[in-house]
Amino acid sequence: MVERPKLMGFAEAPSRARRLVREGDTILSTVRPNRRSMFFISAPKTDWVVSTGFAVLRPKPDLIDPRYLYTCVFDRSFTNYLVSREKGAAYPAVLPEDISNAAIKLPPLPEQRAIACILGSLDDKIEANRRMNETLEAIARALFKSWFVDFDPVRAKAEGREPAGMDAETAALFPDSFEETELGEVPKGWEVKSFADTVEIIGGGTPKTSIDGYWNGDIPWFSVVDAPRESDVWVIDTEKKITLAGVENSSTRILPQGTTIISARGTVGRVALVGVPMAMNQSCYGLRGRADKKGFFTYFSTRAVVSNLLQKTHGSVFDTITRDTLKGVITVSPPSQFVREFEQSTAVLLERIRENNFEFHTLIALRDALLPKLISGTIRLKDVEPVVMRIS
Repeated sequence: MVERPKLMGFAEAPSRARRLVREGDTILSTVRPNRRSMFFISAPKTDWVVSTGFAVLRPKPDLIDPRYLYTCVFDRSFTNYLVSREKGAAYPAVLPEDISNAAIKLPPLPEQRAIACILGSLDDKIEANRRMNETLEAIARALFKSWFVDFDPVRAKAEGREPAGMDAETAALFPDSFEETELGEVPKGWEVKSFADTVEIIGGGTPKTSIDGYWNGDIPWFSVVDAPRESDVWVIDTEKKITLAGVENSSTRILPQGTTIISARGTVGRVALVGVPMAMNQSCYGLRGRADKKGFFTYFSTRAVVSNLLQKTHGSVFDTITRDTLKGVITVSPPSQFVREFEQSTAVLLERIRENNFEFHTLIALRDALLPKLISGTIRLKDVEPVVMRIS
């Protein structure tokens, strides 16, 4: 195995002039590079290009397998190298020549392809779970919008039609007329309230960083960097952990599963549903619905609140959310039986998303453990291939 060839020896060096994307390219961000901003291009459209701030790595096929190149770039040690080469304060970035001069291990092509195949099978399973989550979340979100934003069942009954997609018992819950409110027409018998009146608002906190005994414990501690993709809904792990002493000696508290977290400062408006008991920092609020038990209705209601706030600011970025902000958002509040019915109707969807999240976190941990060992040759392909193939 060749120990430390430079990247420029077997892949085209990134350049501002080479931005047309081709199949087999690896794309990475040169500004604040991290693993979330690295992509392998498998089926590009003919006119795909990358913007300033991204580099295109194009493998030389006689020297390096395209997926193996992506595998090496995705390795955490490569990311650490990029971060170590960052320059600039406001927008720290890595220069193209620094990427070109990066050193990675280069085994023979057959071994490269085998390594890429094994790790790619894990990536494929992770991606399949994410696609399933996208479908499940979209169904739950569409149901929330239909019932509580567009009021489709009520409109159907008002027009003498049977509400679509529900049994007679559920349909019977919905009224067949509207009444005028400050928000316009809402289903008869439903209330219009401040959003803050529909939830318990919980603050967070940060244990003193100078006290080691408060940190590196086993209690997840949420900050905005831990917010999941919208389609993944749940947050089940965090970058930082704290101890029980950290909780007891700060203003944070442990949030139960089903609590909605909304980021209120910094990167504002990120929303997550707590998947395991965890604490959070003071830049977030925890929201517990007064009518729902599982938290599903409050979660989607909070996302609707964020959308409402964005519309009021005409899509611009708002820099903070306060308790007064939440008080100022007026929302439709259905009777509790509708909230319970929504939770029952979406439980199987959202709980499956949570299960998928646990599964792909396990797969990610396995991939990240195997990746540097396979690249370095410290473990043999024949030893891990049967295990990975069973999982995937």
